[in-house]
Amino acid sequence: MKLKIKNLTKIYANKVKALDDVSLNIGTGMFGLLGPNGAGKSTLMRTIATIQSPDNGEIFFNDINVLENHLSLRKRLGYLPQSFGVYPKMSAEQLLSYFAVLKGVSKNNERKNLVDKLLEITNLSDVKKKNVDGFSGGMKQRFGIAQLLLNNPELIIVDEPTAGLDPAERQRFLNVLREVGTNCTVIFSTHIVEDVKELCNDMAIMNGGKILKHIKPNKATKDIIGKIWTKSITRDDLEKMELKHNVLSSNYNVDNTINIRVYEEKKPGTGFKKTIPQLEDVYFLTLKQDQTQ
Repeated sequence: MKLKIKNLTKIYANKVKALDDVSLNIGTGMFGLLGPNGAGKSTLMRTIATIQSPDNGEIFFNDINVLENHLSLRKRLGYLPQSFGVYPKMSAEQLLSYFAVLKGVSKNNERKNLVDKLLEITNLSDVKKKNVDGFSGGMKQRFGIAQLLLNNPELIIVDEPTAGLDPAERQRFLNVLREVGTNCTVIFSTHIVEDVKELCNDMAIMNGGKILKHIKPNKATKDIIGKIWTKSITRDDLEKMELKHNVLSSNYNVDNTINIRVYEEKKPGTGFKKTIPQLEDVYFLTLKQDQTQ
């Protein structure tokens, strides 16, 4: 399976260029689209899902011209948006069965078996009699996955699915996605680097409507090995360090000192130690380089 995106452009009425000549080739497996809020990720997701149209460009999924054949794509698509509407007061079992009827699964036994299978895949079997409107955020996200799996999609799009989830719910949701994403194309949009690191075999970094970098997560740090340095400093020294060095990130220690991570070809100065580069370093470095261009 292959999704081919070529030269997509979208400019909103307020002159914001949400998509700026975006081109990507995405194959089978988990693809992470990583970028800060406002990067254009949701616009790209909605465009691929045929919810909105671009001003220019092309999208092909296998042999389907997506922008000219919306219905053909939608038959093969599962889409989980960033936010849901209001759910009716129905149990997970009843509501999923209702959606299955809408998808054309009319035989009772076939529908029951399908609903039971999907609730099991998404770890909702134990709460299938509970009303969905009373579910936690993570449970609603997992129910959304069950819902989109009803038509056995070849392309799955999930937009910022772990935002607002507690760590346990986030892990449950990622485990579900990992299970369903082995035999189809899954595009996973997020601003959380750890999600991409744990889940995806391919990724792109996006900001300002542009694709800044398209890389494999397991090879992303290759070019910055030996160039990431760390040092513990006081809070008062942070601004000075940011002016003097290419500081990628900083985080507080228990004693209120701050660990900074710096990108430099050579040792930046006294007290700096070479450290193993992380995917997060690649992400922040890519965003910083884009800002300076």
